[in-house]
Amino acid sequence: MRLLLVRHAEPDYAHDSLTPRGRCEAELLSRRLSRLKNVEGWFVSPLGRARDTAKPTMERVGAEAEILPWLQEFRGRAVDPDTGAVRIPWDFPPRQVERYPEMTRADRWLEAPAYAGTDVPAVWEETRQGLAALLGRFGYTRDGAVWRCDDNRRGVIVCFCHFGIAMAMTADLLGLSPAALWQGMCMTPSSVTSFVTEERVKGEVWWRCEMLGDVSHLLADDERPSTAAQFPEIYTGRDTTEPIDWD
Repeated sequence: MRLLLVRHAEPDYAHDSLTPRGRCEAELLSRRLSRLKNVEGWFVSPLGRARDTAKPTMERVGAEAEILPWLQEFRGRAVDPDTGAVRIPWDFPPRQVERYPEMTRADRWLEAPAYAGTDVPAVWEETRQGLAALLGRFGYTRDGAVWRCDDNRRGVIVCFCHFGIAMAMTADLLGLSPAALWQGMCMTPSSVTSFVTEERVKGEVWWRCEMLGDVSHLLADDERPSTAAQFPEIYTGRDTTEPIDWD
């Protein structure tokens, strides 16, 4: 089985939709995803930017993606340990992460000052339970660090979602700290992250990431990937992940 986590295309956050560039990305993405074989389920976040990304694909395949409320962007809010301000739980300045090394440890990340006493632990558990319920529909059940399945097969599950929640799902599947992935990974808009099951012992499954943040559907059409979600490669004085032209 393959699990595809598709990040929404370039967002227009003010209108919870897509920019004109994002709509182009969604169209190119649909050409790729509509060629998939043996798709057993299409799922989408309830947020507009994810639904708008899924729409061209659903029109091409003649299907309707099921809305999963927990697939919306990771809703937990952290607290800036320096200022006390409530904020999203990722993109902390690197020196802050250095001061709180527990953030990057799978067994201790929730003890970090940014997350302790917030709703992040509850949303993390909601994410884990949501993922377990989704995979359970296809016969996969959590058994410690691995999963059990009596009917592992060559199907595909597709989820249109967001960076934060996709990294949380990735961390859960791989037994990692989501904070470490939030800080160290980037999923370019419309990118595809793919997991494939690895069944080395009959009935025991491990999910292995074979591709993270792939945008080959853009590159094949000579479309330059959006820089949304990335801080400037070289210092510009703009501490933002809003789409910018690095050149």
